Amino acid sequence: MDATRATEYLARIGAERPERADLAGLRRLQEAHLLAVPFENLSIHLDEPVSLAEDQLLAKIVDRRRGGFCYELNGAFAALLTALGYQVELLSARVLDGAKPSAPFDHLALRVRLDEPWLVDVGFGRFARQPLRLDDRRPQQDPAGSFTVSERPNGELDVAMNGEAQYRLDQRPYELRDFVPTCWYQTTSPDSHFTKGPTCSLPTPEGGRITLGGTRLIATDPAGTRTETELTPAEALAAYRQHFGFTLDRLPG
Repeated sequence: MDATRATEYLARIGAERPERADLAGLRRLQEAHLLAVPFENLSIHLDEPVSLAEDQLLAKIVDRRRGGFCYELNGAFAALLTALGYQVELLSARVLDGAKPSAPFDHLALRVRLDEPWLVDVGFGRFARQPLRLDDRRPQQDPAGSFTVSERPNGELDVAMNGEAQYRLDQRPYELRDFVPTCWYQTTSPDSHFTKGPTCSLPTPEGGRITLGGTRLIATDPAGTRTETELTPAEALAAYRQHFGFTLDRLPG
């Protein structure tokens, strides 16, 4: 990513270029990204190809002002952080459903090395708004809740939110191409939850969340109260423009 592309990416998320690659800048960049770029799987339901090539990721997120899921969002954000001088590594994670982990490479998260290693994740939907210390085993308070990182005997790390396990991190760094086979599975298999229906979601600055699943608009306030509204197709297309900042020619699905 060259300087011009990095500037365009920063404009996309409404963030200023950090003076240095430090923790304060990382915090601002992560929150700006989360508030601007939606977690969404619409390409699967619009018959659009999902590519992890950097130029295609930037075209989708920066030029078309779309979002994506973990491989796209964290893959693109890693490229931006690297261009800004951060040392970034891509980690494989297995999503935890109770005590049962999913397959390797089911999720992509980032480790950013500063004075200590930090977990950065802009591609997991409802998750931490700020970077988390990977070497700290105490509870870490975040605007989204309380997070803990615990080490397993084999060196993997379990990340929990409000006492509920979220995913298990493999601490070995990988390349983005290593995630391509599982990305293909997630976008094509009938067993993937991403192929079962379209979703698009963003946190709100106040701490709530807005989600459009098909034609159902779900607004969650900071206290966790949900309001659901069934929209007409025309209203759903307008909701993509109003809440997520992009225009679709037709509804996904």
